[in-house]
Amino acid sequence: MDRLSCVDLNADLGEGYGPWNMGDDAAMLDIVTSANIACGGHASDPETMYRTLLLARERGIRVGAHPSYPDLAGFGRRRLPCTVGEVERFVAAQIGQLMAVAALAGTRVSYVKPHGALGNVAAVEADVAAAILRATRAVDAKLAVLAISGTVLEQLARAGGFEVFSEIFADRGYTAAGTLVPRSEPGALITDADAATGRILAFLDSGRMPAVDGSLVPLKVDSICIHGDSAHAVHMARHLKAALVAKGIAVRPFLLGA
Repeated sequence: MDRLSCVDLNADLGEGYGPWNMGDDAAMLDIVTSANIACGGHASDPETMYRTLLLARERGIRVGAHPSYPDLAGFGRRRLPCTVGEVERFVAAQIGQLMAVAALAGTRVSYVKPHGALGNVAAVEADVAAAILRATRAVDAKLAVLAISGTVLEQLARAGGFEVFSEIFADRGYTAAGTLVPRSEPGALITDADAATGRILAFLDSGRMPAVDGSLVPLKVDSICIHGDSAHAVHMARHLKAALVAKGIAVRPFLLGA
């Protein structure tokens, strides 16, 4: 892998609901360069979206829509028995909702990244991935796609002419197939900032991500994700960003329209 000169750092934010907060969005927005904002499926509501979008605008942070299965109770981490038509419609509705609130907040949505179970299903099932892409294009054909590296969604988005950016995860374990380890299984979550940072730096040198079985998975990277809802998120994000900068890698938004 050629030496990387720059990379985006993203987080899933705006994941509170009503009076309940999830994570420290303000602190994360002082660190990351892109924010994937929940849009009512797994979390959030118009007020939460608006507050998060304002925080992002004030800091000059790019924002993306983070649609999910309509599952507030399960935080979007359960696959629901939806048809591909239903997937297409709820994804379009969620993207459109965030775009509308973004207009009120004086900013704009630039990309789409599916959340949780929806993202994991779209990583391996072409019909679900295609439904997400149809919804995205119907709402705004200029929206880019932030896709888990090496997945079906990434491949179909590129084949469909979308602007696509490849994502890896600092705080999640990988299977030998390049998918994320299910949260119910050992090795799914990485909570130690030193371990997460060391793994990412090694990957950036080699282009191969260590899997839980010891194998190495070749992946591409434009953006690194740290989940904003975890207790360790802010510390890990700061630690990783400092290590990237020390290595001579600029942390900045992925380049749209290049």
